[in-house]
Amino acid sequence: MPKIMTLDDFKKLREAARRDIRVRSQTGTKIIIGMGTCGIAAGARETMRAILEELNNRRIDAHVTTVGCIGMCAFEPLVDIEQAGGSRITYGKIHPDMVPRLIDEHLIQGRVIDDWVVARLPQTARESKEENPNV
Repeated sequence: MPKIMTLDDFKKLREAARRDIRVRSQTGTKIIIGMGTCGIAAGARETMRAILEELNNRRIDAHVTTVGCIGMCAFEPLVDIEQAGGSRITYGKIHPDMVPRLIDEHLIQGRVIDDWVVARLPQTARESKEENPNV
């Protein structure tokens, strides 16, 4: 990481980071695992380990991140999958033994597993929120 000496250096670094994030969000796959206290108690750590292992075994490049509690504790462990240009799908009660099927059907075959879905956030809703975060 370059050393930041001036405000201009910071602005350049910030713009580069924003460009990288924009490219990643427009071209990649993001997997978000709920890791609030409720998620951890329900087994989210083990689910995350299984996801990372499955992605590694299949050589799938995805940005895996975590989030705290979103208020859907009854459906933990929660796993969101967002692919470029598609809806954000929230799967509930995802345990490690379910991960191979989730990766195969959703990421590889492009099919949502409707029986496991607890929420969907269309692309247009996310774009509106990103453009107007105070709405």
